[in-house]
Amino acid sequence: MFLRAIIIYIVVLVVIRLMGKRQIGEMQPFELVITLILADLACIPMSEISVPLAHGVVPIIALFVLHYVICLLGRKSMKARYIISGRPAVLITPQGINYNELVKLNMNLDDLIESLRGCNVFCIDEVAYAILETNGKMCVIPKAGNSPVTKEDMRIKYEPSALPVSLVMDGHVMKENLRVAQVDEVFIEECKSKCHVHKTKDIALLTIDNNGKVFVQPKYSPYITFTYPNYQGGNW
Repeated sequence: MFLRAIIIYIVVLVVIRLMGKRQIGEMQPFELVITLILADLACIPMSEISVPLAHGVVPIIALFVLHYVICLLGRKSMKARYIISGRPAVLITPQGINYNELVKLNMNLDDLIESLRGCNVFCIDEVAYAILETNGKMCVIPKAGNSPVTKEDMRIKYEPSALPVSLVMDGHVMKENLRVAQVDEVFIEECKSKCHVHKTKDIALLTIDNNGKVFVQPKYSPYITFTYPNYQGGNW
């Protein structure tokens, strides 16, 4: 059993090295599937002496050959690449959130906001484009105004950083957040009027930050932003 474990370990290590240097979070879906199957195939002959060693080694090598063929197809054919790995998805454009694309990807707005926070982006209206790569990574292109030169460097007056709180998400009013932001549903109606939306269910996302800046993203039309006058909101 000791020797079998060493042999299987060496075989799996060689196969993983030949497959490339991607980290788990950077793998394409087919690579992740192969990696998970490799783990199962390695465990069985490693611990079960009654199972011939070849029953573990041969399938592992077969999976490596399959991986090589899939990668070769991806290099030779764009169509095959799109079928196997999919296409990058543009989730945010200068018009706002691409709600239809979110639905296709089976993502919700919480997933999108969490991914943006992972890119150090907390306000959606600061984003020109957000692209979900085929390996699940989010790439963000900030608007031209959000350049690396800071306002402090240029001695420009600026408002303190603020964290938006969601008041409407996927057409549902977040009543707990209304209390946190110290607004009511009359405020929601005012926002609907400003973006010419008749029903709350047609709003994908509505947020307000500590400075009273409001972001309204209808599901099927461009977003709007405005500052709520004399806002005396909560501290969150």
